[in-house]
Amino acid sequence: MSRILIVLGVVLILIGLLWPWVRRLPLFKLPGDIVIDRPGFQFFFPITTMLLVSLVISIIAWILRR
Repeated sequence: MSRILIVLGVVLILIGLLWPWVRRLPLFKLPGDIVIDRPGFQFFFPITTMLLVSLVISIIAWILRR
């Protein structure tokens, strides 16, 4: 359990340090992401992005269990 928390912490720190470059990726502008942009109101619901991230995390967890 502690090994998983350490790895998760390191990954979060790396993402935090690399965020200026990660933000430039077209990850949050995929087809299927809902964006409603009106004057004085903006709503963003990244359905496709969440599915993709979930898939990647599931694959990583599956590999680590082996």
